[in-house]
Amino acid sequence: MISRLRRLRFSTSPLAVLSTAVLLLALILTPAAFAQTDDLSDSAADPIKLFERGQNAHARGDIERALEFYEAAIKLRPEFPEAEFQRGSALVALGRLPEAEAALRRSIELRKDWSLPYAMLGALLVRTGREKEAEALLRQAIKLDPHNSAALRALAEARLRAGDPKEAVVFARQAANEKDAPASAWVLLAMAQRGLGDKAAAKTNLDQALVIEPNNIAGLEGRADLRAEAGDYEHAIEDLKAASQQKPDDKQILTRLLGMYERAGKTAEADRLAQSLGLTRTPAADSTKGAKATIRVVGTPEEIEAANNDDPAIARKALEALLQKNPRNAMLLAKLGSSYRVDDPARSLEYYRRANEVEPKNSEYATGYAAALVQARRFGDAAGILHQVVVAAPDNYVAHANLATALYELKRFSEALPEYQWLLSAKPDLVVTHFFIGSAHDKLGEYEAALAAYETFLVRADARTNQLEIEKVQLRLPSLKKQIQLKQGVKRKQ
Repeated sequence: MISRLRRLRFSTSPLAVLSTAVLLLALILTPAAFAQTDDLSDSAADPIKLFERGQNAHARGDIERALEFYEAAIKLRPEFPEAEFQRGSALVALGRLPEAEAALRRSIELRKDWSLPYAMLGALLVRTGREKEAEALLRQAIKLDPHNSAALRALAEARLRAGDPKEAVVFARQAANEKDAPASAWVLLAMAQRGLGDKAAAKTNLDQALVIEPNNIAGLEGRADLRAEAGDYEHAIEDLKAASQQKPDDKQILTRLLGMYERAGKTAEADRLAQSLGLTRTPAADSTKGAKATIRVVGTPEEIEAANNDDPAIARKALEALLQKNPRNAMLLAKLGSSYRVDDPARSLEYYRRANEVEPKNSEYATGYAAALVQARRFGDAAGILHQVVVAAPDNYVAHANLATALYELKRFSEALPEYQWLLSAKPDLVVTHFFIGSAHDKLGEYEAALAAYETFLVRADARTNQLEIEKVQLRLPSLKKQIQLKQGVKRKQ
């Protein structure tokens, strides 16, 4: 059913992330052709021959058999880093990730100057959501081998997930510039460039990826998004159809295609596709007839209900499920951003970034993104966005509050002051604003204005809620008054 989410309010494109499993498997050594026999007894006392038999089985895709040979070789020679590495790669392929991690760590322990196990372990940790831990390993892999393409791609992906598309572009570009770079490197570079708002460069690099691999699903989906944003729905539909031909039963691709049909006004095609997916289409409210405009969401009634649950655990799970069916729905992205803001700022930042990317002119999403940037202490990035928001939406209180904080933390006190004054006029009872006004004047050497604001703050402050600020002011006042008596500081410009 296509329904509408209720009660979606906020206190303030994504391309499909490349499969790290592909990165991991790409790292597996491709052995030369060895003897065709893989009888364990033939080389039972020779760890080198056992290792070669393992590589031979590995190359044929017989992973279980390869693992037996690697483990037999290690049993005979416990300090065998290459066998540990190949054992780790086999365990990854079998989905036995904790064992794979242990094997790769053992390989590193035995041979600290070898780039490959660092790269594979780092990619494995990215895959399991341990990006921070992965980064040190991936950086070491690149230090040992600056041309390790898999490590460069994994590190670019990690930085992109961490909300740092600028550094992601650096590593992705290095990977794309390597000889015979795969399509995935160009797709990743496009993802990072899109995160920086450079859609033209992203489109060029997606085109390059699709020259290398015409059926690359991530490339087709990403280019479809960019074409749709430019209003080229016909070619966006062509890309999604091509992607669906590669994975005919992939409901995520098909629901994206359904949404594209709707955006293109192809209602008959949308109806037919919805029916094949077991969905019904509910028309959105018509804002031209006085009804409040709503955003259409593809999902079951149960998912819609759960997404509005007051329990964050229930709501997040439902929202994630809905996002799989509606990957370009800014409302769902922003709601997830709001949900994660306190307990997972990095994830909140990424969701808000994606929502803002989908609807860059929506001040609510831009404000949410900027607020997440503030929480992540990326004050310069936040200030740039918030300046634009307050111009477009001058009464947006949350935007003004976050802009004041960002400017203050950037030590741009003269710019922060008007924002604090605006906040005070909007909410005169927010007493702590007087403290920040006083502090900003103080930092600027405008001591008399600082004293006036501090004294106003002390008169009105609540000792229970403003204890820290009260103590700071009380410690500062004696020396501030002395500076005023000595006529130090500067006069505030009127």
